[in-house]
Amino acid sequence: MKDAVQWVRSLLFVTQVYLMIPVIGLLFAPWALFSRTGARVCCKTYSRWAFWTARWMVGIRTEVRGTPPTDGVLIAAKHQSFLDALMIFTALPSAKFIIKREILWTPVVGQYAKLLGCVAVNRSKRGAAIKQMLKDVTSGAQEAGQLIIYSQGTRVLPGVKAPYKVGVGLLYKDMEQTCVPVATNVGVMWPRRGIMHRPGVAVIEFLDPIAPDLSRDAFMTELERVVEEKSNALMREAGFDPDGVR
Repeated sequence: MKDAVQWVRSLLFVTQVYLMIPVIGLLFAPWALFSRTGARVCCKTYSRWAFWTARWMVGIRTEVRGTPPTDGVLIAAKHQSFLDALMIFTALPSAKFIIKREILWTPVVGQYAKLLGCVAVNRSKRGAAIKQMLKDVTSGAQEAGQLIIYSQGTRVLPGVKAPYKVGVGLLYKDMEQTCVPVATNVGVMWPRRGIMHRPGVAVIEFLDPIAPDLSRDAFMTELERVVEEKSNALMREAGFDPDGVR
C-alpha cells in the first residue's frame, strides 16, 4: 500500500515537473531571448521549482556539498538522472554543458541550451565529434564560465560500472584549466527512467580540484578514483549498496 501511494505521488510529480518546462520557459522567453542572464535565471527558476515540488510531493530533499567554483574551470561530473543536472547548474554562477546534439531538437530545452552557450556533440561521429567539441570549447565565441562534462558520457544507474570517456581527458589537457570533480547519489531517489521516485536526501558533492598539471592518463585515473569512491559512499549513505548490483 505504501509503495502504491508513493507511485501515485511520483506520477503526479513527474507529470507536473515536465509540464512546467514549457510553462516557465515561455514565461521567461522575452527576457531570455535577448540576454544570457535571462536564460540562466529562467533555468534556475525552473530548477528551484523542481526541488521544491520534489520535497513535498515525493519526499526528495536536495543538498549541495563542497565548494562550488566561481571561476573558469572544467566540471567533470557523475550523471545519474535529470536531477543532478539541475542541482549542478543551480549551484554554479555561469554553467554550461557539453550535451548530445539531439537535445538541441527538444522543444524549449534545446532553445535554452543554445541560449546558455552549451556545446553540442554528435556522438555518432566519435573521433570527429571530439575534434569539433575541442574546437567549439576553445573558440573565442565561448563565454568563460564553468564547463560541465559528464565523464561517462551518459546517465549511469546507481551501482553500474561504466567506463570514463576519453573526451574529458582531452578537454582537461586542451583547456589547461583546473578540473573540479562532482560525485552524486541522486539516482537512488530520482531514477534515470520510470515513474517511481523514492524519499531521501539527494546529494551532489564538489570534490577537491585537480590541478592542470597531470598527464592525461594520470588525470583519468585520479578522476575516476575520487568520483567513484565518493559517489559510492553517498549511495551507501542513502541506503543503497552499490556493490550489490550485478
